[in-house]
Amino acid sequence: MKKVTKEQKRLRRHDFLSGLAFLSPSLIGVGVFFVVPFCVVVYYSLIDGVSTKNFVGLDNFVKLFNNSAFILAAKNTLHFSLIAVPLAVILALALAVMLEARIPMKSYFRSFFLSPMMVPVASVVLIWQVLFNYNGTINEFLLLFGQDKIDWLQSDSAQIVVMILFLWKNLGYNMILFMSALSNIPAYLLEVADVEGAGEIYKFFNIKLRYLSPTVLFVTILSLINSFKVFREVYLLSGDYPYEVLYMLQHFMNNTFKSLDYQKLSAAAVVMALVLVVVIWILFRLEDWFGRDIEG
Repeated sequence: MKKVTKEQKRLRRHDFLSGLAFLSPSLIGVGVFFVVPFCVVVYYSLIDGVSTKNFVGLDNFVKLFNNSAFILAAKNTLHFSLIAVPLAVILALALAVMLEARIPMKSYFRSFFLSPMMVPVASVVLIWQVLFNYNGTINEFLLLFGQDKIDWLQSDSAQIVVMILFLWKNLGYNMILFMSALSNIPAYLLEVADVEGAGEIYKFFNIKLRYLSPTVLFVTILSLINSFKVFREVYLLSGDYPYEVLYMLQHFMNNTFKSLDYQKLSAAAVVMALVLVVVIWILFRLEDWFGRDIEG
């Protein structure tokens, strides 16, 4: 075993300290704006009030799970994410594969799905209000076929309206990520598969999808985070207290903050953070299992 000299140790220590010095602004920023506030939130979730500061253990979490508004918000958010996130990943991948092929009007398709990235949220919501208002374009179109008008944002179909908005806003960016990943797949593997007579389905599931697994993981996490941020669109469409199926966790937390109930708000934030950490950990494990032979 080669002995490490004092000079090598000094150089390693110097490199470590130099790297730490360059990283220190970022580390300080993350600590001040993320780590410390989250620790404060955890502390608030374990006490009975900001003024009294008596430790109550998990009482705030028990009260939270007995709160009907939180249960409704959690169910709606879970339902929305379980449908919208897989659709955002699958449809974006399908579009990327389609645009990778030689099809007519490829540039127009690409522009259509990328255009929402350049449009402010308020403008997109305004378009949706024009389309799905009770006297809007969609209902006028339904009248042509003898169908009754639907109050889209005050019905059980309201979440579908928001889901379409979510997909339209996010498919373009996800599609670009998949197109970039598809272009990095080793061409010789596909050529060998062609020589051996492999079909397009086999090549997609056994070659392309295996190499795309890190991108699928990234897009899934990104879409999951964006699904929790859909509150902006829902708030602009229907305000603080929307129709029941549109009442999301962000509505609950926003309204709780307005009522200055910091303990309930902190408990909800901790629960949401834990759920996200568990889900993301599961996704990482699945990606590691699915793409383990590719990395080698």
